[in-house]
Amino acid sequence: MSTSTFIHNRINDLYPTIVQDYQYLHQHPELSFEEYNTSAYIQKVLDSLSIPYRAGIAGTGVLGVLKGINPSSKVIALRADMDALPVLEENEISYCSVNTGVMHACGHDSHVAALLGAARVLAEMRDSFEGTILLVFQPGEEQDPGGARLMLEDGVFDEYEPELILGQHSNMYDESGIVSFCNGAVMASADEIHIKVKGKGGHGAMPHKHTDAVLAAAQVVVAMQQILSRTKNPFTPMSLTFGRFIADGATNVIPHEVILAGSLRCFDKDEREKAKQLIPIIGRHTAEAYLCEFEIKQDDGYPEVINDDQVTNAARLFAQEYLGMDHVKAFEPRTTSEDFGFYTEKYKGCFFRFGVRNHTERGASHTSTFLIDEESLKTAAGTMAYLAIRFLQ
Repeated sequence: MSTSTFIHNRINDLYPTIVQDYQYLHQHPELSFEEYNTSAYIQKVLDSLSIPYRAGIAGTGVLGVLKGINPSSKVIALRADMDALPVLEENEISYCSVNTGVMHACGHDSHVAALLGAARVLAEMRDSFEGTILLVFQPGEEQDPGGARLMLEDGVFDEYEPELILGQHSNMYDESGIVSFCNGAVMASADEIHIKVKGKGGHGAMPHKHTDAVLAAAQVVVAMQQILSRTKNPFTPMSLTFGRFIADGATNVIPHEVILAGSLRCFDKDEREKAKQLIPIIGRHTAEAYLCEFEIKQDDGYPEVINDDQVTNAARLFAQEYLGMDHVKAFEPRTTSEDFGFYTEKYKGCFFRFGVRNHTERGASHTSTFLIDEESLKTAAGTMAYLAIRFLQ
């Protein structure tokens, strides 16, 4: 029996258990860095599979260490994030969240269930593969500074360092049974920008006697868009968005200050650094042109996710072997962000997507009615298990 057939058969056999894992995790979501029950559940499963692990990494993270024959010959890592979102679930299902105001609205419950499913199959195969498979259950993807960064700082790979790392994410835009890949920069870096523009407020009918922070702040927002149109490489995507503009005045009151907050998203490190240098320069000079003061704080966020060409090409080929050509697609890069980029800064990696949509209308990611098609768990668990075996060969 081929490896592919064996994994398909075992995933089908284990499907009720994988669904049980998923429904339990969906029903008991936990916010970033508070995933204590989730971590305990994962540890219980690993114990049942006789997979040794290290717990308490970056607080709630777990690293399972599944050794095959000749475990030092090659080491690879498989990652799943664990945290949920502060969303009140509105799905009418038997396993709806019991933690009011907390919901798995981004599919991380399916990521964990899929990796546990892969672990169940791989544990049965430990006498037939060479190398070591690291099972990375990571907290806090949804919240800065990112669980990936903290796990790395906490030495998650100090004892066993992987040659490559694989991660996957649910994708509501593709139907169940589909996986998709993309080479190169697939998700953007994310940096937060916090600005205060200070003027001298007063009566709105006499602007000549004051310095208008609202006008200055508006010009700052507009001027900074020239970074995108005139200073960055036009062939490199970038997004600079200000979603917060607070001017606490009135119809006849010019406020003393305006607060701005936004985010910078980039796909190129050099362009990112150039933009971060230009933002305070343009902002300060623009504000000063309107006789206002300018304060800025830039918070470094997640780096861009870079899919290594060699690893991604191999992963795509292996997925085609396992699922068939018709079930493997390409996806376009997105200007959203993922802390998986901290791993790809240090290790070769591939971050791919698995479809979770069926013909039932469901809400988009990060909404109160987001819900995956459970059949997608077969694809997610099986593909991860098969890729792990093939990369070890």
